[in-house]
Amino acid sequence: MQPGDQVRVATSVVVYNHPQHRGQAFDMEGQQGEVLKVISDWKGRPISPTLPVVVVFGKFRAHFHFDELATVS
Repeated sequence: MQPGDQVRVATSVVVYNHPQHRGQAFDMEGQQGEVLKVISDWKGRPISPTLPVVVVFGKFRAHFHFDELATVS
């Protein structure tokens, strides 16, 4: 997965910070967005983040595991 790739959330991922459902459980499964970045370093030092893939859904951003996303062709 590279920045700019179109992806779809392939598994059930519940978030509580979605702008239209703030404070309520919202399942992101089926939502489509664009990979903003894949986090692998911080200030030049390599790291191993728990949720390395940042995906943009309009104005909303969320972090995911690689296995929670599917590339859309």
